[in-house]
Amino acid sequence: MLLNVIERGPDDRSDAHSARPPIVLLHGLFGRARNLGFFQRRLARTRRTLAIDLRNHGDSPHGPMDYNTMAGDLLDTLAHHAALPATLVGHSMGGKVAMTLALTRPGMVHSLVVADIPPARTGHGQFSLGEQMLRVRFPHYLNRAEADALLLPEIPNADVRALMLQNIRLGENPGWVIGLREIVDSMTNIESWPYIPEGYTYPGPTLFLAGGNSPYIRREHYTVMRRLFPNYHLELIEHAGHWLHVENPTRFAALVEEFTNRY
Repeated sequence: MLLNVIERGPDDRSDAHSARPPIVLLHGLFGRARNLGFFQRRLARTRRTLAIDLRNHGDSPHGPMDYNTMAGDLLDTLAHHAALPATLVGHSMGGKVAMTLALTRPGMVHSLVVADIPPARTGHGQFSLGEQMLRVRFPHYLNRAEADALLLPEIPNADVRALMLQNIRLGENPGWVIGLREIVDSMTNIESWPYIPEGYTYPGPTLFLAGGNSPYIRREHYTVMRRLFPNYHLELIEHAGHWLHVENPTRFAALVEEFTNRY
């Protein structure tokens, strides 16, 4: 499956810029490529960048989801755009896709940034949110303010609701533009970690970013992180939870830029 891509790069397409590997940005569950526009524009001043809509998200096709399948989508899409090997930057679900590709096809990944997700099942899922979204009944016409009011009973958190609003088709015949039924049906796979054969590792430079207030990456994960990603480094982003790139975007962007400039 070829995924939807938003590509940006420097105005100066010099050999110095084109010689560096492209940077690929991967959103989390219920996100989309354009959510990462702030970081993409910042990185694109000096690097070729590709922000990806993963399957069932944004403008990409729909279908059943598991991490090996999604890593295959990503590999096919980057090959189609002549963007391999690449530096992968993934948040949450996107981080798991990036790790899966790095472990199964390490030669295709130049370096890796994983935002607030370990290579493990965390026990923190979004199945209930997906079920709440399926319960929403749309009228014949909807503007943004009306959509916000419509979601309020099912999604009381304002930040989460703002994210979900980007997944609604407004105007006449409104509805979800994402593959919501496919996402909910695949939620067990999304919340899990795929089987990785014994001995598979990614030896390249790897940066894990953890939110200081997030429960996702814990000390008990460090052993498996070191086994699978022997050259990893962990940075804590204070005053941020799981949505660390939203809650502390300045620090997140600085750490990603520092890492991608070094490797």
